[in-house]
Formats: sequence, C-alpha cells, structure tokens
Amino acid sequence: MSAGTDPRRAVRIANCSGFFGDRLSAAKEMVEGGGERPIDVLTGDWLAELTMLILHKQRLRNPEAGYAGTFLLQMQQVLGLCVAKGIKVVTNAGGLNPAGCAEKVQLIAEALGLNVKVAYIEGDDLMPRIEELRPHLDHLDTSAPLTGQPVTANAYLGGWGIAEALRAGADVVVCPRVTDAALVVGAAAWWHDWQRDNCDALAGAVVAGHVIECGTQATGGNYSWFEEIPDPTLPLGFPIAEVAADGSSIITKHDGTGGVVNTGTVTAQLLYEIGPAEYPNPDVVARFDTITITDEGADRVRLSGVKGLAAPAMAKVCLNLEGGFRNRMTFVLTGLDQQRKAEWLTDALFRRIGGRDRFDDVDVRVVPAPSDAPTQEQASGRLHITVKSSDEKLVGKAFSGTAIELALANYPGFFGTGGPSDAQSYGVYWPALVPVEHVHEVVVLPDHSRLSVSPPPPSTVVTGMTQSPETAAAGTVEPRGPKVGEALGTHFAARSGDKGGNANVGIWARDAHGYAWLAAHLTADAVKSLLPETAELEVRRYELPNLHALNFVIVGLLGEGVASSTAFDAQAKGLGEYLRSRVWRG
Repeated sequence: MSAGTDPRRAVRIANCSGFFGDRLSAAKEMVEGGGERPIDVLTGDWLAELTMLILHKQRLRNPEAGYAGTFLLQMQQVLGLCVAKGIKVVTNAGGLNPAGCAEKVQLIAEALGLNVKVAYIEGDDLMPRIEELRPHLDHLDTSAPLTGQPVTANAYLGGWGIAEALRAGADVVVCPRVTDAALVVGAAAWWHDWQRDNCDALAGAVVAGHVIECGTQATGGNYSWFEEIPDPTLPLGFPIAEVAADGSSIITKHDGTGGVVNTGTVTAQLLYEIGPAEYPNPDVVARFDTITITDEGADRVRLSGVKGLAAPAMAKVCLNLEGGFRNRMTFVLTGLDQQRKAEWLTDALFRRIGGRDRFDDVDVRVVPAPSDAPTQEQASGRLHITVKSSDEKLVGKAFSGTAIELALANYPGFFGTGGPSDAQSYGVYWPALVPVEHVHEVVVLPDHSRLSVSPPPPSTVVTGMTQSPETAAAGTVEPRGPKVGEALGTHFAARSGDKGGNANVGIWARDAHGYAWLAAHLTADAVKSLLPETAELEVRRYELPNLHALNFVIVGLLGEGVASSTAFDAQAKGLGEYLRSRVWRG
C-alpha cells in the first residue's frame, strides 16, 4: 500500500471500534464509504483497562491467544479493499500478544492472495521485569507502593512506534497497550513527517484521537441532547478525524450515515474520562484549555489552537491483580417497612453463615422505593448484598444457597431476583507511574528486523496536579442557568466515565452565559450536595472556559475499578445524566 498523496493535505483517519465488542460491521462501513473522499488510515481501539484482564484470562486458557479476535474477523472482510485503496490499518487489538495477532493478519493476507506488510510493536509488557521495577512503581492517585502480585503490567506507549512502522512501509501496524489517542498521533506524525518537538501539532492530534477513540460517542452516542440526532432509526456512523499539518483537525463522518457531528457531540467526547486541563500522553501533554471548537457546517467540526507541552517524564502503567472471588444476591423489598425488612434479612443471613468477619469485604446496599407507588414494581425496593473473599467456596453457593434457604423464613413478601449462583473471580485495577527510561519500545518491522524507539525528551514540569480555582463567574457575562427547583439538565449537558477507581463528570453549557452560571455556582461542594454518594469523597474541579465546561473528578467513587467495584454504576456511565437530573436548591 502507498498513500500516494501530497502529505501536506489533511490525513483522513477513521475509527472502527471503541471497545472490545463494538459493531463488527464498522470496519467495512468505513473502508467502503467515503465516495470521492475515502479514508487514508483505519484505526480501532479495543483496550479498556478491563479488557487487559479479560485478555489475560483468555491467554490462561490458550497461551496463543491474548488479542482481540474480532479485529481478525474485520480484517477478513476489508483487508483486500484496504490494499486496493491504499488504506493503512493501525490497531491496538494486539493486546497482550501483538506478535500472535500480527501473525494471524499475515495468514489472512496470504489466504486472500494479498501482498501485505505487517509490523507489530512490543515493549509495553513489564511483567518479565515486575520485581525489578517494584521500587519505581507508585500508584497514580495515592503514591502507594505496589503490593500483591500482578497478573498484567503494561505501560501505555505513544505514537512514535506507529509512525516508525509506517515509515518503514508497513501496511498494518498491530499495537499492544498504547494510549487510545496514540493511534491517531502515530498515523498523523507519519503522514506529516512531524518531529518530536512539534508539540502543538502533536497535541492537536492527541485531541483528535481522544475525540474519535470511542467510536460513535463522537457522532451522537451517549449524548445528553440526543434530540439533535436527525434520524435515530439509522445506526450511528463512526467518526473520522481529518488531521492537518499544523495539528488542527475536522471531526466528521461519512455522508449518509446515521448520527450527527456537531459542537455538542464533540464537546461531550472531549470531556470523556479526562482530569485536569493538561492531558498527558506519552508523546506530549495536550492543553485542553486551549482547544478552539468551531462549527464548520453539516457534520463538520473544527478543532484548532491546541497548545502542547513536552512529553511527561513518567509513563502510565496499567496493572491488574487477582482480587479473589465475589458474589451478589439481590432481594426485593415490597411496600412498607423496607429498611426493617432489609435489616432482618441481613442479620439472619450473616448469623447463619458465621458472621461478616469470615469475608474479606461485605457491601450491603438498600435502595428503597415509595411504598405508595401506583404499581407493585414501583413500590418495590432492592437489597443488594455483595461479598468478597479469597475463598471461592465461601462466596459461592455456601453464601447464595444460604440466602435462598431463608425464602420461607424471613420478611413478608420475600423474593429475590435470581437463584443460588457460583462465585465469580474479579481483578483489581492498579494504575501506576514509572519513569519513562524503564520502558523499552521496539517495532518489529515487516522484514522481521527490530527497531528501538526512544521516548521523546521529557518535560521537567509536573503537570495535571492542580485544580482550577473556583472563579466567581466567567468574565463579565451575565450568568444564565437553572432557577431554584429546576433540574440542571434543563440547561446543561454532561458526559461521564471511569478511570480506575475514579469517576469523571464533564458538564457544559451551550454558550458563555451558561458557563458563567456553572463557573459561579457549580462548586465541588455543590456537586457533593447534589450527589450524596460523593459527600465523603474528594471532588476535584477543573475549568475549561474555552469549551464552556467544567470537569469534576470524584476520587474513589468506583473503589478499585470496574472489575472489582460494587458500585451500582461501576463505570460511571450514567453519572452525568444523574447529575443533570438533580434539582438546583440554590
């Protein structure tokens, strides 16, 4: 394959996957679509933090596995057309076994009679050196040392290995644990021949990559103002970033596909799973407080003006540890005396099983319902009891079976939502930082030669640790927002997500008047008041006036991360909509 075009024009980079399990037809849609404006690079993201644990379990069953098999199905569908159109493919579907995934792609190409050059990247996997690196690993949020034995330990790599592989002639680049945005950064750096000190251009590519990394979340998926989607019966189209030589970009989608690209959908994704305005990636620190977002017409939004700082001196590492076993039973509490019913069952259950102290962790949650609701279902609360232990038998049917034995001997109206269940294993996500000099990235080129990739010169400036001051207002603009008794969502949109044990909620207004209200009124303490679950937690507030937005990070809301969390919304996907539903009390 060859780009065969002037590298100074914007490179059209498409996404075809936002997670392991996304729409299988997306790759074909992106490669076949575009008409006279086809894509240049096809990317896809498969690797959420939880996915690394899933791939570890996959590899335990089959040592030759450890990568996203759905990517290979997509390559069977589109690899021939990619060759014909000169489209490069860059993916992190390699997961824990990029070499094995690359080999499978090569076999697919041979079976299709195609001459395809496949490269892959190594160096993220720190497990072989985990004991050596223990003294250098600090928890991302707490600076606590690593205890316990990890089952995976993968550093987040950047885009330079991708760029080098493409420069060496690779048609397909299979990556392991790179950052989600690195797929776009590497492709854009190759196309425009950027150097490592082109910080502003690289930061612009990080922003573009962050917008398209989650697929259709940029085209109307999970969007507060979903009434703006023209035809909700059409499957949402996947996004495209047209990245120019200066790092500015146009976010768009193929004509005729479902969904919408507007400043709202793009803002929503910009605020997804971020923290401070200084957003670190291995290649550069992108300043989200410098982004200018402009409506360029139907399904075209420009992102420009992004400033970048030198790369961070520390690399983020995704560690997963075996957490043990867990089980949950849920009981329905109908009508009157729901709290008393829950207490009676909880006490009886743990007395019969030998006490709470037998378990490593016990989580009891009562979710009451109004007893005078119009239907039985609406008048029925829930009691959730979750137990964890290193002893699989203890939290298996020894726990769930004992709970069911109380069915005819406990509170009136007793019934559960399921029968006795076995224990499930769970993992603990442990995000860490390690000095970049301990990460040794290598590109295995199509001719099987190996190329070491040095990290960019790191910055000596510590970024991303300071919260924004809670300003009284945004300049002299008149604040406009909800009146007392009105829900926040009548004026503002929100997007939320998880980063390990923390949750983020970005909330934004349509204009400067709405932002002035947010800046003046929605303090960290106000969020604690609106969201009672956060009252005892640290809430960090960050201001992004250029996006008319605030971002809140709620530390520890999700415990030890999605695989271990007992929270109702373990990935905080609905937290933003919950905040929008809260009524302003003044």
